[in-house]
Amino acid sequence: MRYKVMRMLCMFDLPVDQASEKKAYRDFRKNLIKEGFVMMQYSVYVRTCPNREFAKGLENRVRKFAPPKGNVRLISITEKQYEDMKIIVGTKTEKESAYGIERMIII
Repeated sequence: MRYKVMRMLCMFDLPVDQASEKKAYRDFRKNLIKEGFVMMQYSVYVRTCPNREFAKGLENRVRKFAPPKGNVRLISITEKQYEDMKIIVGTKTEKESAYGIERMIII
């Protein structure tokens, strides 16, 4: 069985009007980082997944800590599709460049 490295993108728009919503936002972001996501741009985080089974498990974990309000979306794409992404304005972040397809980085 051949494993295909994938990227999972988490895109979210969460309310931050009330103190409880701000806390939910902070907790969600912290949990994404604990799961290995790195910020690609504001409210867009990305993480490598070694295969589809791992991505499905990660989706289930994100689902458990997602806040009850707002909008959270996950999409898994192949490494080739991710590499084909065009940056029209701006550059890759330092973390994003260092992250590559490796599962673990030490900064």
